[in-house]
Amino acid sequence: MIIASIIGLSALSLIQAYLIKNTYSLKKEVFVDKTMKAVDDIDDHATPIDSIYDILSDKFIKELDNYSLKIIDKEYLLERLHVITDSLNPAFIKEYEKSIKEKKLGYNLKYHKILKSIIVSDSVHKDTVFKQIKEKEYKLIGYDFKSDPMLRVGNSTSETERSFKKVIRNKEKRVSYRLYFQSENYINIDDWNSIIFNQMRGLLLCSFFIFLLVIGILYYSIKNLISQKKIADVKTDFVNNITHELKTPLATLSLATKILKNQTIQESKSVNSTIETIERQQLKLQKLIDQVLNNSLGYKDILLQKEEVVISNYLHTVLDDFKVTCSDEISLKRQILDTKTRINLDTFYCTTVLVNILDNAIKYGGTNIVVSSKLHQNNVTISIQDNGIGIPKKHQKIIFEKFFRSENKNIHNVKGLGLGLYYSNQIIKAHQGVLSVVSEKDTGTIFTVKLPFN
Repeated sequence: MIIASIIGLSALSLIQAYLIKNTYSLKKEVFVDKTMKAVDDIDDHATPIDSIYDILSDKFIKELDNYSLKIIDKEYLLERLHVITDSLNPAFIKEYEKSIKEKKLGYNLKYHKILKSIIVSDSVHKDTVFKQIKEKEYKLIGYDFKSDPMLRVGNSTSETERSFKKVIRNKEKRVSYRLYFQSENYINIDDWNSIIFNQMRGLLLCSFFIFLLVIGILYYSIKNLISQKKIADVKTDFVNNITHELKTPLATLSLATKILKNQTIQESKSVNSTIETIERQQLKLQKLIDQVLNNSLGYKDILLQKEEVVISNYLHTVLDDFKVTCSDEISLKRQILDTKTRINLDTFYCTTVLVNILDNAIKYGGTNIVVSSKLHQNNVTISIQDNGIGIPKKHQKIIFEKFFRSENKNIHNVKGLGLGLYYSNQIIKAHQGVLSVVSEKDTGTIFTVKLPFN
């Protein structure tokens, strides 16, 4: 599902990019068309500019006549054309800027005309005077800039027939030729891409926020999917664990029932022993059910009955009681500050917390356990350190979640429902305290309980 979502998001992104690109192209076409129209209007109505074109044409024709009479060569002809255009260019730019200013376009529009080819032909042969080289432009008139094929506003081809007589060395010479003059017109707009993107600002912002929204929804959906999967796994783990816990007393009860049904047993003195076994297993089942019910409470639902105790005496009492249940292999050391400091707490619930942590220390391989206490300005800190198998880093952030168990869920080498630490954390929260853990795998674990004095 995650892969399908990512593919769908990628496809949506590509479609969105394609639509934005098409919109950009359309906006650019409209923008360029508007600019071209403005340039065409200048060409159509700007009499001073037309006059400059006429002067350019007249001067060039005179030079071309000399070329036809072989008075000048091709290189000189092109050089003369360059001189003529340079002399007329300042006047052209002045008139052009005046016309553009009247248009009030709102952006800086430049224009130039480049020479494509000059061909002179007569009845005998065809002479290509000039042909544009692809890498090099010959600007006739206008501004200096590199021509962009996307901003070409048109081309023009003029065909002129020329016939004249001229006396050379007291001899009249008649010349006729046909002139093909081809040019292209280009415009240039400073930061025209920025202008178009500025026009598309609303669309781009809207697309961006929609894209972020889709990513956010996708992230939220995937996160929920993973959470639901995790919850399902936890529930399965819980069912497996509680089933395992229930099987032992149920099997014992079943066996005890069969024994009681036996006539021989009924007449013997083993009946009382069997009844005691049934009572013990019944209490065990009741305790298991109570554990599930009570440990499912949140800290806001726990009703505390606080009493004032001397913290050092209280801790020694808890450890003395716990020591009785431990085997001789367990070393339980105390580093409890001997003080008469008093603290308000619910002894039943706090004892449950401490015993839970101590039980876990032994269950998970701890043989050397150290319990210490420290006093601070407003609270007391109780630390329980063991040398057990430790808790992986990735589990330390979620170890206080309901039903979580750090060991392999398929192996029931350690009994439990994954509620002990959750319940302990809720109890400490109810006391407005903090329960934290620091651990290194295969080294050991330190649980710290911080309780306020009041």
